[in-house]
Amino acid sequence: MSSMPATKQWSVTVEIDEEENTTLARADIRTPTGREVTGVGKADRNPLDPNVPAIGDELAVARALRDLAERLRHTTEKDISGITGEPSHVHR
Repeated sequence: MSSMPATKQWSVTVEIDEEENTTLARADIRTPTGREVTGVGKADRNPLDPNVPAIGDELAVARALRDLAERLRHTTEKDISGITGEPSHVHR
């Protein structure tokens, strides 16, 4: 009889700052081992476009999460290299 693996949960915190026509987002994650990884994203609104803050928020957050994912992947590569002593490249 096999047992089900335990479910893990990681939380990402996203902060959004808006200033004039620019929206900045910061996505932070803390791994269970205590490592903190941060991604950032930015969205600039063309001054001629209508002011719809939700669109800037969505784009800036999407970019921050993409950056966070890349940084977490690089962290994984460094961890693997540290264990194996060999260069590591994790495919997307």
